[in-house]
Amino acid sequence: MESRTTICRQPWDVVGLGVVAVDDLIYVQNYPAADTKVQVLNTSRQCGGLTATALVAAARLGARCAYAGVMGTDDASVFAADQLAHEGIDLNFSQRRPGAEIYHSRIVVDATDNSRTIFSDGRGVVGAAEDAPSEDFIRATKVLFVDHVGLAGMLRAARIAKASGIPIVSDLERNTGPEFDELCGLVDHFIVSEEFASKLTGESDLAKATRLLSRHSGGLVAVTAGNRGCWYASSSTQHTVRHQPAYPVQVVDTTGCGDVFHGAYAAALAFGLQESERFRIAAAAAAIKATAPGGQAGTPHWSILQAFLREKDGRGVGEAA
Repeated sequence: MESRTTICRQPWDVVGLGVVAVDDLIYVQNYPAADTKVQVLNTSRQCGGLTATALVAAARLGARCAYAGVMGTDDASVFAADQLAHEGIDLNFSQRRPGAEIYHSRIVVDATDNSRTIFSDGRGVVGAAEDAPSEDFIRATKVLFVDHVGLAGMLRAARIAKASGIPIVSDLERNTGPEFDELCGLVDHFIVSEEFASKLTGESDLAKATRLLSRHSGGLVAVTAGNRGCWYASSSTQHTVRHQPAYPVQVVDTTGCGDVFHGAYAAALAFGLQESERFRIAAAAAAIKATAPGGQAGTPHWSILQAFLREKDGRGVGEAA
């Protein structure tokens, strides 16, 4: 059992509790029609998942990260744990339960248009535990990152963080139960895809969807839309909607771009950067990721991100134009 004294000597920038996955990627020239056969161009196994990829993105930018959810003892869990540890993510507060599993996705990538089709298997997934990690551990982070898996555990952690004034960043893809609304109400930085934003609001215009979501939020709301960038608004700016354009790049694979966006944003928040700079960093990290295959392989380190921003914007983070 960790002590408060020990934890306070080593605070984290970003702590995550949710989705870890193993992605088996299959690359084909064109996604096949029914009852046809196609040649496989390449295969790859990578660690993925909403929270896991976000933590990798944050860690590569220099954030001190920890994963404190539940994984299994099966081959996929062992592979994912090894990959996260290799990225410098602290797993000492995660749980390894026999019989529990992580998400296992088979992803078919179309090499012609760089689209992907994801076959996700979530049987046996626990996500956030209902009684762990400790309250002291949660209070030791600068940012809590939550998703929609293990809602009871997510709610427990979010309540502790909220009561302690710790900002909560979310990556929510679907409404999975009655606790969802309460979790949304606790989130300070509500970042969702255009599909989910439209589903929640019934509005296809993303600026209008952002404004609607913002008016029901006490914090910041952002809606991401791939190569169209993202729209964001907050109560602190009277729900004025702003737009962060996407950076143009030669796209190879968009798998994980949204997760990288979330993780880079969470890292920038932990670093104390201003709102517009957080979105610039997140957009740049997602764009760089899109230039490499797989969900995590192209995720940039800080030096790569800085060089990219200097090339695209004429300035890096913290630099005058």
